[in-house]
Amino acid sequence: MTLVRFAIYYLIFTLLLGVIAFALQSVYVDVKILADKFWLIFGFLAGLTFIAYGVADLGIKRNPETGIMAIMGSIAVKMLFSMAFVLIYSIKSKDRGLVFVLDFFSLYLLFSCFEIHCLLRNLRHQNK
Repeated sequence: MTLVRFAIYYLIFTLLLGVIAFALQSVYVDVKILADKFWLIFGFLAGLTFIAYGVADLGIKRNPETGIMAIMGSIAVKMLFSMAFVLIYSIKSKDRGLVFVLDFFSLYLLFSCFEIHCLLRNLRHQNK
């Protein structure tokens, strides 16, 4: 999968997640589903995932034998930046509830699953 093709699929996936989040908040007005700065979290994780995929894809194309190391490295860097974001957000924000935790980790999981799925599709084409 080329980077342009991934970008198109990723844009569609990101827009779909954004629409679902907006619709959930619109439908359940009385219930706090989204954290106070949900769109900041959403944008950070979306950008970080795109950068991590680009780094892993570049590593796979440069040296296919060590492609797995590039994938693992990009996932580790993504996790470290995410932990730093959670730390800074927790220090700066008064919103330390369960809503933030559920929002952050659900988005992290969804974006990571999409990224790994696309990276594994790249590796499958190399085995043929």
